[in-house]
Amino acid sequence: MTTPRSERPEMAAYGVPDALEGVLPWSWAEERLSACRNFWVVSVAPDGRPHAMPVWGIWLPDPGTFTFSCAPTSRKARNFATNPQATVAVDHTVEVVVVEGTVSPVDPVEADEALTAYVAKYWDTEPERDEGKAFVGQNLVLELTPERAFGIIEDEVDFSQRATRWVW
Repeated sequence: MTTPRSERPEMAAYGVPDALEGVLPWSWAEERLSACRNFWVVSVAPDGRPHAMPVWGIWLPDPGTFTFSCAPTSRKARNFATNPQATVAVDHTVEVVVVEGTVSPVDPVEADEALTAYVAKYWDTEPERDEGKAFVGQNLVLELTPERAFGIIEDEVDFSQRATRWVW
């Protein structure tokens, strides 16, 4: 995956400078995405209503995608069928990473690397991992391809000086 371009988010009213000095490196975001256990996934219903739900998922630095699953009949699956735009956020509210992009269904066979990493992350033993992989594979497996991301450290000093937007 290509490393995204670093920019500043448009937040001058909060003291965020235009200069790129002090932006967070993409590796900072990937560390948090890789370590996170629970993520927030936001979809949008056909009537425009947002829908946020916690999910388990896996960030794979190479190819740079987020993979998760849900029931094919779930609200988020129905939302993604009509609008594939999504937001994924780590569950940490001080060292924040938010990724925006497009969600698409993935054949579980094609997503084998992601699903293997997924079950290794959430289950400890081989029998549990086998059961977990079978369960996830029975559901809708989705992959978010990022378009832009934001990194913010929520404290008095770092918020304005380190706020970063990454664009692919």
